[in-house]
Amino acid sequence: MHLFGYDYLADRPSGKIGLSRVAALIWQARREAANCLLFDNGDSLQGNPLGDYLAETGTISPRHLHPAIETLNALQYDAATLGNHDFAFGTDFLRRVLEGASFPFVASNMRARRALPILPHLLLNRSFRDDLGRLHQLRIGVLGFLPPQTVAWEPALQSEITVEDILTAAQSGIAVLQQQGADLIVALAHSGIGALAPNPMMENAATALAAMPGIDVVIAGHTHRVFPSPDHPQGPGIDSVRGTLAGKPAVMPGFWGSHLGLIDLRLKRCDQGWHIADFTCHAQPVGPEDDHHSVTAPALSAHHQTLRHLHRRIGRTSQPLSSYFALIGEDPGLRLVTMAQRWHVRRALAGTPWQDLPILSAAAPFRAGGRGGPQHYTDVPAGQLTLRSIADLYLFPNRICALRLTGAELIDWLERSASLFLQVQPGLPDQPLIDPDFPSYNFDVVDGLDWQIDLSQPPRYAPDGRLAHPDSQRISGLRHRGQPVAPDQPFILATNSFRLSDCGLFAGVAAGRPVLLDSGARTREVLRRYVALQKVLTLDPQNGWSFRALPGTSVLFETGPAAAQHLDGLSRQVEIVGLGPDGFLQLRLHL
Repeated sequence: MHLFGYDYLADRPSGKIGLSRVAALIWQARREAANCLLFDNGDSLQGNPLGDYLAETGTISPRHLHPAIETLNALQYDAATLGNHDFAFGTDFLRRVLEGASFPFVASNMRARRALPILPHLLLNRSFRDDLGRLHQLRIGVLGFLPPQTVAWEPALQSEITVEDILTAAQSGIAVLQQQGADLIVALAHSGIGALAPNPMMENAATALAAMPGIDVVIAGHTHRVFPSPDHPQGPGIDSVRGTLAGKPAVMPGFWGSHLGLIDLRLKRCDQGWHIADFTCHAQPVGPEDDHHSVTAPALSAHHQTLRHLHRRIGRTSQPLSSYFALIGEDPGLRLVTMAQRWHVRRALAGTPWQDLPILSAAAPFRAGGRGGPQHYTDVPAGQLTLRSIADLYLFPNRICALRLTGAELIDWLERSASLFLQVQPGLPDQPLIDPDFPSYNFDVVDGLDWQIDLSQPPRYAPDGRLAHPDSQRISGLRHRGQPVAPDQPFILATNSFRLSDCGLFAGVAAGRPVLLDSGARTREVLRRYVALQKVLTLDPQNGWSFRALPGTSVLFETGPAAAQHLDGLSRQVEIVGLGPDGFLQLRLHL
């Protein structure tokens, strides 16, 4: 939904993102090559306050097209697939949106119980001109895939759609397209670049998909990486320099309209038909000078309405709310989210058999650097709080839920969260602290508890939830209201709907646990109501945990450059090391 080069949460233009900037690169590519196809591989409809506002207003219909669809129509896309976030607002909304598209959507591994305007596979008949100016008719097969975990991440979809294994669906789709005479088959994979060896229900299946006979080109996505890129990890079947997966040409064009993925094919015809004789792959970044406002003109009205909506005042804060130090235990904005969740759950469970159980609240910092870059942090100044502030504090349209957990299960929850940190060697200086492959949205803190993390121990869990070091225990000293937590002690944990899924880091501890509350209330709306009720906020920035002391040991961690302005309010002593080559501010913390 980043149609414009605009950061709604920071309330300022951005020269590094936006479909309007990608559009300039698209027109340039079309001028350079007579034979062009343009594809999108999903998550087009959700991702910023503009998308949320359009879904909440309820005005989208075939007569009032969704601005994202109008923009894609104007760019004359040949086909697109769906991503898991496109289902965030339900299938009825999605149906109304897709009915306005002038190009086909393909989702080969999804079936809807009520028909959606989506095809399981597609054959594009196109006239291409060769080097001598002669026209040739080519049949381009297109398959589209979304993660099989989509329904698990959005449990409300369970009665609406089914999503099968990507490779199983690909096998069927390839056979159909080959029978229809496809000359080439392009896979639009809203899926990350993972293992070459196939596994059932792979979330990141792009490499294994490319290895399938019949697939000629892969456009990958979902994990927000850039491919090809020297920064992308190599691996079996993955050539990050050449831009191939299992030897096939492939791209992954970043996120938020940061890049245009370009695959140039040289085709030759032989007795067996057309084949790829040579190719180049490139992920071209957008720049401040790239902008094509004409294609986003239909979205301009919605853009201005969104800005007016976000400027609505709802309360005040006596202190800045920033996430610059969330990964070392201080984040007043995160504390606000957990307080609002607990308030909602306590009111919802009043009068039930669970009303006397202690209520805890778990939340993670969504904006804490990482692949989003050095500006990707929550930064709400002291003073007036607006709806923009709320969107900055809580990015996704999740629902508030409540689970019943024991003390032992809470320790397991915190062990998974503590996998964010790399293992450090006691007595050594300046060791890296954060695992770059661990997303901050999985770093849950649990408000209402106190605990310590022992970094000398290896992480018990891998970022995907696999048990990596069964004998490791990083979490110690778990207390509730000053008292040690017993393994069988019962608690209620307020969390978000994403944690209820049976996949990912927390599946082993959350899936199957008793769900005491899932009323459909969105976290962001509850947060808004809580702030409005409190009027003026003063928050404790400390999030209840600390690192176990390791004398003579120091670690380095990255944060946004603007963190330097907030060091005076930090209870932990840190030292500025300097700016790194990627624009992050590097800080030293003594353990």
